[in-house]
Amino acid sequence: MSQAFKIPQSVLVVIYTPALDVLLIRRAEAWEAGQVFWQSVTGSKDAEDEAWATTAAREVLEETGIDCQPGTPLASHLQDWNLENIYTIYPRWLHRYAAGVTHNTERLFGLQVPERLPVTLNPREHTAYQWLPYSDAADLCFSPSNAEAILSLPAMARAVLPTVGAGS
Repeated sequence: MSQAFKIPQSVLVVIYTPALDVLLIRRAEAWEAGQVFWQSVTGSKDAEDEAWATTAAREVLEETGIDCQPGTPLASHLQDWNLENIYTIYPRWLHRYAAGVTHNTERLFGLQVPERLPVTLNPREHTAYQWLPYSDAADLCFSPSNAEAILSLPAMARAVLPTVGAGS
């Protein structure tokens, strides 16, 4: 039986409101004893040929219950920021990847929602969520690339999308 390794291509989706409040979710797995790990939605491609936007919409639904899949009201509000981070995979997670894989490519997305929506978490992956002003959310993130993406939110939100309205 062959082991299914993670594909070293993932998405980071910053979910935010028109007021630039950002959703953070707390990982169930602690980095170290007692350390809390807050993040935006992240996740790897299921197949190498899976489109980035497909991965992003799937991960948002799986991790939060917020549906931005094609054909839903929020589908047009999932925006590919056309930015990628390449980072070294932390040693503690290398076993999830094929031998010799040391780096991951992370594609950045934003998803504007009309308000602070309730979230449905998968308790095996995440144990809590909170909505915070973007600067506070960036301060709380474990990952430097996640914090940087959140701090770029004011410019990215203006550049890609008019404010979501009630009829959107």
